[in-house]
Parts: sequence; structure tokens; C-alpha cells
Amino acid sequence: MIHLKSPEEIDVIARGGAIIADFLVEVRPRIQPGISTLQVDSFADEFIRSHAGALPAFKGLYGFPGSVCTSLNEEVVHGIPKADRVLEDGDIISIDVGVKLDGWCSDSAWTFPVGEIDEKTRHLLEVTEDALDRAVSATVLAGFVGDIGAAVVTRVEGTGLSIIRDLVGHGVGREVHEEPQVPNFGRAGTGPALREGIVVAIEPMLSCGTFEIQVLGDRWTVVTKDGTPTAHFEHTVAVTAAGPRVLTAAPAEAPA
Repeated sequence: MIHLKSPEEIDVIARGGAIIADFLVEVRPRIQPGISTLQVDSFADEFIRSHAGALPAFKGLYGFPGSVCTSLNEEVVHGIPKADRVLEDGDIISIDVGVKLDGWCSDSAWTFPVGEIDEKTRHLLEVTEDALDRAVSATVLAGFVGDIGAAVVTRVEGTGLSIIRDLVGHGVGREVHEEPQVPNFGRAGTGPALREGIVVAIEPMLSCGTFEIQVLGDRWTVVTKDGTPTAHFEHTVAVTAAGPRVLTAAPAEAPA
């Protein structure tokens, strides 16, 4: 069942989303060679909890051990923060962050370059971020969930990149994961109708190679089967009469 949110409830989700946005701005200069993903996680946990009433929504979710997901290079999502997972020049890292505030969840992810990255990887980040922007623009009243995925497909076609198909976006509210599912592919005019008060996490995930994925032995980390790099960008978005409202503002310094 899709739960519609009131304007007041959406405002609370946006307050949590603002914490995520601020964190992504603050963590950006810390993303340097030599830092471990556990250090990123520790900073995230401390930053989120420094805001009254806010908690890391991912901590313990389905048994996940971290406060955020830290996924490097070929890792698509759900990378577990570790002390011995150290960033190197040329890496990319996706940081997926959830906040629970006053009983409401918000969810966002951003992929950052570590030091200098090659042109192919830069292209991956640019297209994935732009695909998110276009998908957000398609999240309008009287539209359909299929419009969101269709916008991603239209942007990615002809780029040489692949859309990860077995992972999807989702509704957000009292729980991190709610209905509806929001695939990153689809046909315009299909799927559930976009009604005022629907809140969804839109999260394109693209790879430089195959769309096929597998889960590592830790039972969490999802990687591309061919080991090619992948990028992940995500916003929590509300459907309103005035148009799509992004509840997790973009970091001031996007990957460049």
C-alpha cells in the first residue's frame, strides 16, 4: 500500500533530509586517499546524532552494522564500513545515508571521486547524476512511476553505460523502504499514478560495464559481476501540486 504524506509530514522528512545534505557537504573534503570507510561511517554517525532527535536510519536496519553504506568502485550498494577499507587515489565512493527524525525517514546517496579519477569514471559520475536530475523532474502530479525510470533510460541511452536493473528506488516515510518500488528503467505512462503526498527515493545506479550484479560473501555488499565501476546518486522527493520537491538538497560541491 502506498501511504500519502501530509504537507506537515513532508516538512519533517525534509528536516531529516537537510541533515543528510549538510553531512554530504561536510564529508566531501574528508574524502581523500588514506581515509578508511570506517572513519567515514564514524563521522556520519557523530554528525547525524549531533542533531537533536536524529538517528542514523540504517544502523541495525535488517541487521546492517554501519550507520551509512560506503561502496567503492565496483561496489554498487550496501558496502560495509571497515577499518581496513582505505581510499586510494582514483577510487570513487558512494555514501548512502539515511536519517530518522521524529519518526520519519529520509534517504540520499552521492558518489564522490577520491583524488584524480580517469575520464571514463568521470563520465560515469556525470551521467548518473544527470539521470537523477531528469528522473526528479519527471516526478510530477498526474504522472506515473514508469515516467521516472523512462527518464533514466532516455538519459543513459547512447552513453555506453548500463543501468543496474535488479536494484530499485522505493517509497520513504515511517520506514526507510515503503511502496511503491521505483525502477530505474520503464515505460512512460505505466506503473502507479503519482499522487500528491507520495514520497519516493529515486536512485539511479549505473555501471561502466554489465548491468549484472552479485552479492559478496558478507551477504551485504553488491558488486558488478564484471568488476567495472558503478555510480549511485539518490534523492528523496515528494510529489506536490507545485511540482517535485527535493527533500534532500544536493551537496554544494558535486563531483567534478
